[in-house]
Amino acid sequence: MSQAYQKAGVNIRAGDEAVERIKVHARSTNRTEVIGGLGGFGGLFALNIQKYREPILVSGTDGVGTKLKLAFELDHHETVGVDLVAMCVNDILVSGAEPLYFLDYIACEKLEPKKIEKIVGGIAEGCRQSNCALLGGETAEMPGMYAQNEYDLAGFVVGVVEKDKLITGERITPGDLVIGFGSSGLHSNGFSLVRKIVADNSWSYEQKLPDFSRELGLELLEPTRLYTAALVETLGAHPGAIHMLSHVTGGGIAQNLSRVLPEHLGVTLDRSGWSPPAVMRVLAAAGGYSLESLENTWNMGLGMIAVVSADEADTVATTLRGQGHDVWQVGVISPAEDISRFSPTTEAKGVRGGAVALVGEYAD
Repeated sequence: MSQAYQKAGVNIRAGDEAVERIKVHARSTNRTEVIGGLGGFGGLFALNIQKYREPILVSGTDGVGTKLKLAFELDHHETVGVDLVAMCVNDILVSGAEPLYFLDYIACEKLEPKKIEKIVGGIAEGCRQSNCALLGGETAEMPGMYAQNEYDLAGFVVGVVEKDKLITGERITPGDLVIGFGSSGLHSNGFSLVRKIVADNSWSYEQKLPDFSRELGLELLEPTRLYTAALVETLGAHPGAIHMLSHVTGGGIAQNLSRVLPEHLGVTLDRSGWSPPAVMRVLAAAGGYSLESLENTWNMGLGMIAVVSADEADTVATTLRGQGHDVWQVGVISPAEDISRFSPTTEAKGVRGGAVALVGEYAD
């Protein structure tokens, strides 16, 4: 049977080798609640129900998108796993949840154990940064489904938050201040445009541009920043101070803020309060775009946004900076109708909730 399957293009022995290689990475992420190890049909996690009064489980799933094509081009697979964890974990942090465990799915044209180990090593690194157990996963060899040397990634995370500490945005009021968390760069969104700009300029991912100290591809592959440690500490140190969180991913600042803002409220963000990273400025200039025209594609330097009570905004910002994050006060909450005084060129109405306006010019 195995010989017949191998003739069809599936190498079962390579799959077994990959599992052995990744076990050490998974063990490095273990929490005390993990039962057993990799290899079973399901991962086991014993939630300590004595620790919680009314636990709410929060789950999320995501991928890395076409950023993977850069990893293929450079044969660099060590960091896309961090991206995968970050895209999932940052999403559930918005609810105030502490990540508990993570599962991954890797589908490829041909299973190469060393490459799989590099990918899972990155996943484990993201889990360690998040104090999140890598509980299991699936590696699927699917000849004929993917192009040679290509693969796809998907992740799934489960976290927990006390019911009375769930962040829903219901406590947002006019006068609340908006704090932006610095991104590490492009994160994992807008790479179809990135690849177009690179192609249009006949750049190579292996070349060094004057603006960067490393190869262009490595600059673009900078992994998505994880906000877990900082937010878990901040939420514990300042209970109730954060009224809303938004993970800035596809759709940019306006759409992601809008989806968590109540319809009767709006926010005005002053672009002069922060500066987009150099990688975005270089790409925008090379593509002939203004930074403002890219606000619905890239995060523009803000990977996470928090709405905080005005009287606690300074102490919250101090705590976040103590965790190593760049944070800026970038806006203020107001009634939604107040946003209408801005011209259509600076106003962005979200598709799901409140109004969002970006005004002014970005800081240099």
